[in-house]
Amino acid sequence: MQRKAYVPGVAALLAALLTGCTGGSGATGDATDSKPGDVGTTAVAARPGKYRTLPEPCRQPDKGTLDKMLPGIKGLPEGEQRDKAYEGAATVTYDTDRRVGCRWKDDGADATHRLLVDFERVVSYDNTVSDDTEAGQVFASKRTEAHLPEPVPTDTTSATSSHSPSTGTDEDAENGTEKEGKTSGKTDDEASDATSDGPSSSPSDDSVPAAELQPRALEGLADEAFLNDQLTASASAGGHRTVTVVFRTSNVIVTVEYEQQPGPAAKAPDSKEMQDRAQELARKLAGTLGG
Repeated sequence: MQRKAYVPGVAALLAALLTGCTGGSGATGDATDSKPGDVGTTAVAARPGKYRTLPEPCRQPDKGTLDKMLPGIKGLPEGEQRDKAYEGAATVTYDTDRRVGCRWKDDGADATHRLLVDFERVVSYDNTVSDDTEAGQVFASKRTEAHLPEPVPTDTTSATSSHSPSTGTDEDAENGTEKEGKTSGKTDDEASDATSDGPSSSPSDDSVPAAELQPRALEGLADEAFLNDQLTASASAGGHRTVTVVFRTSNVIVTVEYEQQPGPAAKAPDSKEMQDRAQELARKLAGTLGG
């Protein structure tokens, strides 16, 4: 019987095919915050955010800062009660990799103060959108929700020109003289009524912040920041003031919320003092993050 010829090349080809079918796809990288669409695509993924973790919020404000913002703590008895007040209480969160916060409260003789520090790490799940860009959009939505007023223009040139005297015709001058005559002919009661109908200046209200203390964007704090200042009616005579500073550094958004509820006999919380303290803490937090 004639045997079939053995071809060595066939065995080599089969071995190569088997090797190709069982070969691995190579080492995989860190899957943390991976974005859909990374596998099998040739497009370059958007740059990830600078921050992959968040700090422990309850450890961020030092004792000196807490003493200024929450003066009632120093009035507590030394020991466990005061130490617990300094420690604060962590806010409820379901993912500490993405959001953490801490709250403090004091009950002083003249006022109650509350402080919140919140860190939010933003991650984009769109392969074409960077974490920083996504964080910028989240920050913009927070600023929109705050309803910040438009900046008050400091240029008074247009206002001055609108009240500057203008040259008129003889007819205008006659009309003006005629109007003056009619006004001068009014009785004292009529003149008083006419005056009351026009705009009048009301007494200054200490509860309303000055123009430079109005809610506004803040310069020189992290990548971008804004401040909000709200005074709401309350049972006390002074009202309840809340000052909020929000800033973004890379893909982390930080919120500092500072509240003061004065006692029944106390005046309205000082806007400038509260804003200064909230901004001071915000700058310290930005420095801690490296923003």
